[in-house]
Amino acid sequence: MHAPHSESISHGTRLLGGLRDIAQHYDVILCDVWGVIHNGAAYFPKAVDALSRFRDKGGTVVLITNAPRPRGHVVDFLDSLGVPHTAYDGLVSSGDITVSMIIARGDQPLLHIGPLQDRSLFAAAEDLSGRAVRFARLEEASFVVCTGFFDVERETPDDYATQLDLMRRRDLDFICANPDIVVEVGDRLVYCAGALAEAYAARGGRVIQAGKPHPPIYARALAEAAALSGKETDLSRVLAVGDAMHTDIRGAQAQSLDSLFVTLGIHRADLHGKPQTTEFDAAVFRQFFENLGFAPSMASPELVW
Repeated sequence: MHAPHSESISHGTRLLGGLRDIAQHYDVILCDVWGVIHNGAAYFPKAVDALSRFRDKGGTVVLITNAPRPRGHVVDFLDSLGVPHTAYDGLVSSGDITVSMIIARGDQPLLHIGPLQDRSLFAAAEDLSGRAVRFARLEEASFVVCTGFFDVERETPDDYATQLDLMRRRDLDFICANPDIVVEVGDRLVYCAGALAEAYAARGGRVIQAGKPHPPIYARALAEAAALSGKETDLSRVLAVGDAMHTDIRGAQAQSLDSLFVTLGIHRADLHGKPQTTEFDAAVFRQFFENLGFAPSMASPELVW
């Protein structure tokens, strides 16, 4: 681990002043998007500045996101928020991995659970395979692709209990295009596909995860970094940045990567109280990490240079 000799919050996690303190130790940053670069409503200028400066010094930035859409659609959304392309070199989404999984199942009929705007996944699968995706009702489907809730404003996992029970009785594979349990939209937390995947797994169902913290998305992102930099990626010089312990930090650890935990993301209420401050209470952080059973390499309230 390359964290500088600085204040320890808890469990060996170092409090980072800014990316400038450690940038020289890394060639590649795999950076989460939602919660680190934006909150669904606006982007964070400090984070964009930090990534841009890292690139200016020769580093490669690959955004790695659990967005259940192909990368082009995610880039379009970042463009709509005004995120400059100077902040990143490439992007890999769990939607990209999901498309590959759909194609691998040939012409098997599938049930899609999720909003209509996520249908871009299936259009991408059709474009790449040259074969129409076959949609089916639950009773006839061979597998399930979940991109999220149909109505995140009103629904909870309990609203899907009957469907999940029937899926389990039919022993269907459940491909989860977004392993996140919740995501921040403005100042609210809303459910993601991962919440339904968790409920299905609790019933004994088979869940296949496309995004973080699971290996396929990291393999794709590291390959992307190597292609962009023109050299093989040394894992000891890769930093993973994210605000979600269960996806970003656990995934980094599973890949033996250093990690930077952005604490004012989805865990901010647990760590910084209400109203939020940027102060670190070592006792609060120690209990938080002990409850999870793992900890990041470094932590900072925000991603800053």
